[in-house]
Amino acid sequence: MTGNEKDVLHDSLRRHRDAVRWKVEGVADETLRRPMTPSGTNLIGLVKHLASVESLWFCDAFGRPGETLPFDEADPDADMRAAPGERTEDILAYYARTCAAADATIEELPLEQLGRSWRGVEVNLRWVLVHMVEETARHAGHMDILRELADGATGSHRMP
Repeated sequence: MTGNEKDVLHDSLRRHRDAVRWKVEGVADETLRRPMTPSGTNLIGLVKHLASVESLWFCDAFGRPGETLPFDEADPDADMRAAPGERTEDILAYYARTCAAADATIEELPLEQLGRSWRGVEVNLRWVLVHMVEETARHAGHMDILRELADGATGSHRMP
């Protein structure tokens, strides 16, 4: 809690990623995929979405190798749910790989490093880190609610 700016931001992102992984641990596959809101939001879909946006922001924006899901104009929310036949363990492995690729970007580039979003807007790594802390925390909060609705489990972060 006394590190430099980059370390503090990266640690915050890691803490929220851990909450995301924790929210799906020990949950039956059927429950992970069950739509819990009228829009169809479900636990595993949020993991898939977070994996794709980590790749989009940390890899694509800085010209680094990643695994961003292609945008489907016919189904703009395709990254928010598991496709038929897509295995939960594959989505979790995808999240692990994209987090590792993002971590490499964070570790190797300075906060001032410039990149370019898919919309052509110039961004620096600092902005991307803050944005992804926000994005991950926001969806981890959604997952808190979905998990409580699914099986009553509560808590925002894993306790040591």
